[in-house]
Amino acid sequence: MTRALELIKALIGLPRFARARRRSVLIGSFFAALTCLQPFTSSFAADPAPIEQMEISSRTITQFRIGRDETRFGPLEFVGGLEMTSSGRDFGALSAFRFLKPGSDFIGVADTGFWFFGKVERDDAGRPVGFGDFRMVQMVDTAGQPITKKELVDAEGLDVKDGIATVGFERDHRLSQFRIDPDNMKAPFRELDFLIPKWELRKNRGFETVTRAPAGGQRKGALVVVSEKSLDKAGNIFAAIIEGPDKGIFTVKRIGEFDITDGAFLPGGDLLLLERSYGLAEGVKMRLRRIPGETIAKGKVADGPVLFEADMSYLIDNMEGLDVWQRADGATIVSLISDDNHSILQRNLYLEFMLHDE
Repeated sequence: MTRALELIKALIGLPRFARARRRSVLIGSFFAALTCLQPFTSSFAADPAPIEQMEISSRTITQFRIGRDETRFGPLEFVGGLEMTSSGRDFGALSAFRFLKPGSDFIGVADTGFWFFGKVERDDAGRPVGFGDFRMVQMVDTAGQPITKKELVDAEGLDVKDGIATVGFERDHRLSQFRIDPDNMKAPFRELDFLIPKWELRKNRGFETVTRAPAGGQRKGALVVVSEKSLDKAGNIFAAIIEGPDKGIFTVKRIGEFDITDGAFLPGGDLLLLERSYGLAEGVKMRLRRIPGETIAKGKVADGPVLFEADMSYLIDNMEGLDVWQRADGATIVSLISDDNHSILQRNLYLEFMLHDE
């Protein structure tokens, strides 16, 4: 803690002043009065945002379909899962994640304006048993101050490559790039042109999918974005290839009342999309669709088959995040997380499946 913080803490008498939200408010309130501390408060502005280390309690999930022991669901084979809780005040609202090491270390974004980092812990059989070294840190502005307005940091989509995180935000629609430093996440260093006219993006239906095509495939490593439910006049979902020789706008065919919540490319170049629907009568549903890579092109309507659909008879919740990775034995693994919206009626889940080619 800097000398400035120590003095402010002594003056105000708040033992938990290090918390990000309180710090932001108090600095704004007392900055003018503490002119004698100007050298110290100036250096404080550049300090990293506080990192909140959290203990995650996990209950392992062994049955994906409630009350049944089956593990095979079409081309998907259930590997295992977790239901997670924490006493950490900011834990939850997990919107998107990507593995930094296959099946192990990960980075993610919460739609409340937080980064999160951790590691999937496994048993001897390779099944997930918990989240370790889990921590969250608030997103900051160019002055290094935490951003507390949700409409400015409603993070929904994430891609990582070469130490760079590309984040899709909705409400204030944008595509921002950050340098990944778990100990000191700073403001974005670049904003990307996402091609789709901003007026076509619905306020709370922006970029949920931010993913990169395989380098050796048809799209040659291009970054692809897909909105949740920003529809064109034909009722299809706006999307774009935002770089490379084939860059341009395309759409994804919307089937039924499902909206897109995340996606990731498979090794062969097809796009796996996670979709969700909700109704008062039937509750929440999720499904996975496989979009052939050749249908992802400027001016085209991308479409593909449903691989699997689950309702409340399965152990699902508000499934929002997806990543695809290769296990050491070469198996393709699909990992999913849910967003609990900080609601006592919802859960934070992590689910893992092996994808079989059929």
